[in-house]
Amino acid sequence: MLEIVVKKLINRKKKNTIMEIGIDSFASNNFKDNDGQTIPPNQVVNELIERIIFCDQIGIDIFGIGEHYRSEFLDSAPHMILAAAAAKTNQIRLTSAVSVLSVADPVRVFQNYATLDLISNGRAEIIAGRGSFTESYPLFGFSLDDYDELFEEKLKLLLKIRKNEQISWEGKFRPLLSNQSIYPRPISNLPVWVGVGGSAKSVIRAGSLGLPLMIAIIGGETRRFRPLVDLYKQAGINAGHDASKLKVGIHSLGYVASSEKKAIDDYYPGYAEMFTKIGKERGWPPVTFEHFHTQINPNGALVVGSPEQVIEKIHRHAEALDGIARFTFQLDVAGLTHKQHLQTIELIGSKVIPGLKKIGLHA
Repeated sequence: MLEIVVKKLINRKKKNTIMEIGIDSFASNNFKDNDGQTIPPNQVVNELIERIIFCDQIGIDIFGIGEHYRSEFLDSAPHMILAAAAAKTNQIRLTSAVSVLSVADPVRVFQNYATLDLISNGRAEIIAGRGSFTESYPLFGFSLDDYDELFEEKLKLLLKIRKNEQISWEGKFRPLLSNQSIYPRPISNLPVWVGVGGSAKSVIRAGSLGLPLMIAIIGGETRRFRPLVDLYKQAGINAGHDASKLKVGIHSLGYVASSEKKAIDDYYPGYAEMFTKIGKERGWPPVTFEHFHTQINPNGALVVGSPEQVIEKIHRHAEALDGIARFTFQLDVAGLTHKQHLQTIELIGSKVIPGLKKIGLHA
């Protein structure tokens, strides 16, 4: 079956767009044991580190940790989890997904990830964003009225720190810096991506700065994001950046199992529970299976199914957005077990990535 799908996609493929394949985690605090009981937080974090190590061993390109300030997640200090994994891995790139830069001090963000870069021998990255939740703003004393201005100012400061060892700077939201040297310096150039959810202003900002763009697509139809991708690329070109360096990645909820039925049976109950809970806060209706099914159909954003279906779905996403440089699975929102996660990672490494290689979508 896998060979049939690969042959069909080879015949359909218009052009090669080599992409990285990664996994993102929010260190969700809803993992279950084999008896269906929620496991303690220390076990959650240590099993997450085990999964990052396994990803490194099986050939996953990148692993990202989010940043939240809610009881559902244990990722308020993602650089700490990534550093623990960095010391036990060799090849996998390690990134924030995302760093909530708006509420942070860019000096400390740079220092944390420069240190991660040293520990990992040059494998650290930052995906900077504003966050999909707002609890961090009052927690750190910032106003949502400054939502956009905070991020813009702090992103520019972060980029200046990355470029210059010694800087002078004055802004609205942080004490001034006068000829300050900032250490440590990373081994690599410490790539910085901009993570967005769907704001036109955000993609224009990323393009104008010439930064790679990571789009979180957790619902709807992926093809509807094409106008934002075009806007991003045009903004980059208008600002004088090389079009070939304007990279786009997407982050989607996903899960891979031996069959579509098993993937749905495993994933749907926890997905429905989590998104119904979050939906109550945002005024969304409860999740239904009918809605879920529209999301796993060929045009929907969720990448849930057998290896063959997942390969085809990623290929379709790449076509819809005119090529993507990175695709990351968000795996841990459905209350699954550590064993189930290891199984899906194994399938991504042993089936999905080789299938993408055969159709020219992975190096």
